[in-house]
Amino acid sequence: MAQEIVKLDREDVVIAEEIGRVGVITINRPKQLNVISDKVILLLGEKLEKLEKDDSTKLVIIKGAGKAFSAGGDLKMFYDGRKTRDSCLEATYRMYWLCYHIHTYKKPLVALVHGMSMGGGASLMTPMKFSVVTEKTVFSTPETLIGFHPDCGFSYMLSRLSGRLGEYLGLTGARLKGKEVVAAGLATHIVPSQKLVELEKCLLSLNSGDENAIESVIKEFSTDFEIHENSILQLNRMSIINECFSKDTVEEILMSFEAEAHKLGNDWIQPVLKHLKILSPTGLKITLRSIREGRKQTLSECLKKEFRISNNILRRTISNDFYEGISAIVINKNNSPKWCPTTLEEVKDEQVNLIFKNFEQHLELQISEKNEHRWKGKYDNSPYYYHINQAMKIQKVLPSTTPGIGLIQSAL
Repeated sequence: MAQEIVKLDREDVVIAEEIGRVGVITINRPKQLNVISDKVILLLGEKLEKLEKDDSTKLVIIKGAGKAFSAGGDLKMFYDGRKTRDSCLEATYRMYWLCYHIHTYKKPLVALVHGMSMGGGASLMTPMKFSVVTEKTVFSTPETLIGFHPDCGFSYMLSRLSGRLGEYLGLTGARLKGKEVVAAGLATHIVPSQKLVELEKCLLSLNSGDENAIESVIKEFSTDFEIHENSILQLNRMSIINECFSKDTVEEILMSFEAEAHKLGNDWIQPVLKHLKILSPTGLKITLRSIREGRKQTLSECLKKEFRISNNILRRTISNDFYEGISAIVINKNNSPKWCPTTLEEVKDEQVNLIFKNFEQHLELQISEKNEHRWKGKYDNSPYYYHINQAMKIQKVLPSTTPGIGLIQSAL
């Protein structure tokens, strides 16, 4: 595997190497399946910025050390910060900023994706010019399992997939494997895992940023494929998905899907339905609305919207489901979250509206589509950075009984 080129005994969570005219970035948390912590986010942003500005670098490769590309965001980080308002605000802000710059990167990016590529991890792979997966790659956006929503640009990306596949993947968290990821349009090429090391070596020796030359090299290692008869991407299953997941509400989607489950040859639907019915009703409703809105929004609008949604979920604006989901699935591992509200009918539109409500303009995610300002939308330049750092300074000089940071953050 290509990941073996990097010495895994190094302690850096992100390793950047410049080999000739090629930059190689490796997410280096193999024991944690390369989950994305606040430090990973910060370093990825810094190293991508440096390589893009370096005239000698013509091509950038991103990969994960060990057996996974990235299993997604570091959920324990969020859970540990649950008692402090906005404890993960910086990581959230920087992650959305990072996703925007990957989408708009000025040099060819190649992702070498072996193993798990899920949630926030998949958001690093999907928008790249060249996303190479193997037969062992597993893709999913599993956020509804923990009462969250597909974020990091996925309301933009999922909404642009064929038919209603985006709604299906976003709501169910269904997994796609290897060739399915390419067939769905979420990756560009599939290469046998045993050839990934050789492919990387050829890309390094290419020493070029010419996209035609890069694609030509990747195609030399790529394989043709056919979709398995049991894949959800088969025409007969996609026609059902397109029909059912085009309904206006989650309730209508479930009713329509359940009606199809009783028809001959549709045995595959029942386990999907069973799974949907144990997910957070709040998370499902937020997810459907976000993807639907994404169909009519630009990338920037989607990221700004998702930033609002994520922060309102982290702040428990209408529900504690996110932390309940992490507790049940990741911390205690009893797989029995106690959602509140417990039913779809109890989740009112007025509540969901609060999650999507615009922030004051200066508190929105600050990303710019103007080339000269692309690298200036950082957290460091945001009002959040200023206020929270001021609060920390106040907290150091005032008595411990003074609320300090809590008061200033509540004003945000």
